[in-house]
Amino acid sequence: MTNAQLIHSTAIIHPSAELASDVSVGPYSIIGPNVTIASGTKIHAHVVITENTRIGQHNQIFQFSSIGERCQDLKYQGEETWLEIGDHNTIREHCTLHRGTAQDQSLTKVGSHNLLMVNTHVAHDCRIGDHNIIANNVGIAGHVHIGDYVILGGNSGIHQFCRIDSYSMVGGASLIVKDVPAFVMASGNPAHAHGMNFEGMRRKGWSKTTIDGLKQAFKILYRSNLTTQEAIVQISTEILPTVPEVQLLLDSLNHSTRGIVR
Repeated sequence: MTNAQLIHSTAIIHPSAELASDVSVGPYSIIGPNVTIASGTKIHAHVVITENTRIGQHNQIFQFSSIGERCQDLKYQGEETWLEIGDHNTIREHCTLHRGTAQDQSLTKVGSHNLLMVNTHVAHDCRIGDHNIIANNVGIAGHVHIGDYVILGGNSGIHQFCRIDSYSMVGGASLIVKDVPAFVMASGNPAHAHGMNFEGMRRKGWSKTTIDGLKQAFKILYRSNLTTQEAIVQISTEILPTVPEVQLLLDSLNHSTRGIVR
């Protein structure tokens, strides 16, 4: 099947857009200038990809999504900014992903193998890693960084500049106003830490030594009445030498600028 046969007759494609030969575009979708879409990606009906957007391979973008629109930051004055989306992502109905701002790095970036469920909003300058599940109606404000293998429960809101680090979980309808360290489960309004996702670790086949080490790290961080810096020292000394996975947690603590959920 040719590219022309894969693009519906009602779709509007800007002359500067570059689509691989097997990209399909559904009815009434609009693809604007400076957009590139790589092999195997499917754009469903009524999708708008505004401009300055790079989309990788084998993605699916469902109807009524708005991709690569200018951001809602009032400081934005029309500078050239971009949105990048990796490979094998599923972006469901009514999702909105905005370009970056010159005040950051002029880039919003989404990695690969992510599921963005209905009505997810990814604001300007966000960085989202790989293998994440973002449930319905999650609002991710500007400059948020999300790691890998993160689960965000439906109807949650993430405050700007927060970090949600790898293997963490956020419960449904939660308000995140501080950073969520790697592995930690947080929920509530405002959110508090409620443990680590040890059952998920077991399902992934993680060893008992690793899980036990992370349990001890959690206790040191949240149950020992230590400051964060004191906890970093104790975890580094007592656990890191035998459980290298705890380095992800230490990185979260060292990189936090807003403080962590407690």
